[in-house]
Amino acid sequence: MLKDGPVYGDEGGKLLMQSYSRINSCFIAHQLLVKAAKIGNQKAMEQLASDMLFGNNVPQNVEAAVSLYEILADEGSHKGQTALGFLSSYGIGVEYSQSKALVYYTFASNGGNLISQMILGYRYWLGINVPRSCEAALIYYKKVADYIASKLEENEDKPVEKVKLMERSENLGFDTEILDWDVHQYYKFLAERGDTQIQKAFYYFLKAANAGNSHGMAFLGKVPILFPFQNHSEAFKYFHKAAEKGYAQAQFQLGLMYHNGSGVKRDYKLAFQYFYLASQNGQPLAVYHLAEMYATGMGAFRSCQNAVKLYRTVCELGRWSDKFLTAHFAYQTGNVESSLVQYALLAEMGYEVAQCNSAHIMESENVKLLHQEQIYPLALLLWKRAANQGNIFARVKTGDYHFYGFGIKRDYLTAAVHYNLAANQQSAQAMFNLAYMYEYGLGIPKDIHLARRWYDLAAETSPDAFIPVFLAYIRLEVMHLFTDLQLLKVSGEGWRVGLVCWGYSYSYS
Repeated sequence: MLKDGPVYGDEGGKLLMQSYSRINSCFIAHQLLVKAAKIGNQKAMEQLASDMLFGNNVPQNVEAAVSLYEILADEGSHKGQTALGFLSSYGIGVEYSQSKALVYYTFASNGGNLISQMILGYRYWLGINVPRSCEAALIYYKKVADYIASKLEENEDKPVEKVKLMERSENLGFDTEILDWDVHQYYKFLAERGDTQIQKAFYYFLKAANAGNSHGMAFLGKVPILFPFQNHSEAFKYFHKAAEKGYAQAQFQLGLMYHNGSGVKRDYKLAFQYFYLASQNGQPLAVYHLAEMYATGMGAFRSCQNAVKLYRTVCELGRWSDKFLTAHFAYQTGNVESSLVQYALLAEMGYEVAQCNSAHIMESENVKLLHQEQIYPLALLLWKRAANQGNIFARVKTGDYHFYGFGIKRDYLTAAVHYNLAANQQSAQAMFNLAYMYEYGLGIPKDIHLARRWYDLAAETSPDAFIPVFLAYIRLEVMHLFTDLQLLKVSGEGWRVGLVCWGYSYSYS
């Protein structure tokens, strides 16, 4: 054991030196960035402002970031305009103003900023400070989705997992198809170089395909795309076999073949069917093509709502979603302010998970970026937006805010409406809350029978509700017994008074 000591010491020393080296590299890079920004280099100013706003590689400094963004916005930088729009929408470092935010977003969008375009798409879709318009939302989301789809075609990027802080999950998901994706990229690289090793790859993929392996079939199907000398009928055969086994990439490629008429008769309806199957299996480019077909009415009835939903799904795969990782890491390491700013930007872009995470941080952490009187109203706004996207937990939280009067005037009736909506989505907590309100007649007519029914449903829906429901039943029965005793007492008094009165009457007669 003692002999291992120096070895571990050496390894620890190496790691420590590597860490120091990285820190030193970041410091040097930051100094160069500062120098470039001082002489007016716009890209350097944008990067420096971003680093200071989000706390990337440097201590967070919102005030300095705002100063830089104001200079950039005046010079016509769409990134500066987007940042000021975002900060204005929350009142972080600047005056809270939704109207100013909208102006900044509009100018930035006209300048080609994808984040502003996505924000405006979300706002027009739900009518947030603008007239609700599906067609306007479609225009903005399509611009972003077109760009994301082109990047997916080039790099086949993998989506980032969005961790909910309320669940405190420590383990990020692992996609078992990553290995296959890496293998494909490797052989694509070899093919582009004309490497003879690809013939071995073809042999093994053929062997796997003949054995019934769907990945092998799909890769063989892609060979004609990599090698023009292969014919489309062979590709179609292997794609079809893999598609029947449920392999998303093969389903997508079949959709493309039918859509473009490559080796088969063009058939938009069949293309739509295969794109739909591939999208259900998680193929992002299939989602994009479905959106295109819904938007144009090609192969399906035109549906603005469906097109927007699908375009939005593609937009959420953008590189900005990497902030889910950095925001989560910042939160886990105690850098709450940096985490909040990153989640808040994603929330502004319409990410439901980010809306919940931002609201959670605002109400549960000591946030200094916001004035105290802003916290509950902003958190309520975010809970509402997440609830409107179908988040049950957010719907219950919205009810709680109205029930207790957090950031808004207490309103039992509105609380009951939100609890009822959440209860219809099988929320045991909402059912319990409704039962309590029926028990005491808070905002709704008092009804002991309905209270019992909701308590029963809560216990049936979630085992976690058993003990709270049991205690509520005890309270309910005790109160019921007390009420019965009071009634008996009143009835007894009435009977005694009646006898006395009757006695007096009798005596008098």
